[in-house]
Amino acid sequence: MVNQLSSRLAVLTVLGLFAAPNLPLTAQSAAPPTPGQGAPPQGQAATPPPLPTDYVIGVGDVLNVFFWTAKEMSLGDALVRPDGKISLPLLNDIQAAGLTPMQLAEELKKAASKFVRDGDATVIVSAINSRTVYVVGEVGRPGPFQLGSEMTVLHAIGEAGGFLETANKGDVTILRTENGQQRRFRFNYNDVVKGRNIQQDIRLLPGDTILVR
Repeated sequence: MVNQLSSRLAVLTVLGLFAAPNLPLTAQSAAPPTPGQGAPPQGQAATPPPLPTDYVIGVGDVLNVFFWTAKEMSLGDALVRPDGKISLPLLNDIQAAGLTPMQLAEELKKAASKFVRDGDATVIVSAINSRTVYVVGEVGRPGPFQLGSEMTVLHAIGEAGGFLETANKGDVTILRTENGQQRRFRFNYNDVVKGRNIQQDIRLLPGDTILVR
């Protein structure tokens, strides 16, 4: 009887040695982090995008606003609404579109002075959605493209998949609206790639439309 009991204890001990290593593995398994809990949301860059030298805040851009001495007024992912404003705790609606991040920070400091003595604010652009150009006509992928950094006509056509075989590469038109007036610029691809009249490859501005016939 004693021998049978000892044999059973030995078997249980061996089984326990094989099963034990599996226990810590279960304890270490964790659900993947959710947006806002240590990981950036899907589709959103983990670091802010580089800002073009002529950047001003526009409708659709996403801002992070941080007050150093008044965190209760801070807000992450503040969307610039179609009216050009953002909404912040206590400060309510603040005009953002048309200003640089530094200019907006100054406006926020003035508005916060009603509540705190030192209202220094930092504005970080986490997503640029307002800078759009359009490429239409005889290209591989016509449509809108984000102008996140400086881009010329040649670059934009490349982003749009290049010319189709039916395209007239020597007669491309860039349409731009300035002060309510439409301007037209000509772009001859054949000249530019040969190093002639390269000034035609102008730097694009938000809202420009490239028409390829």
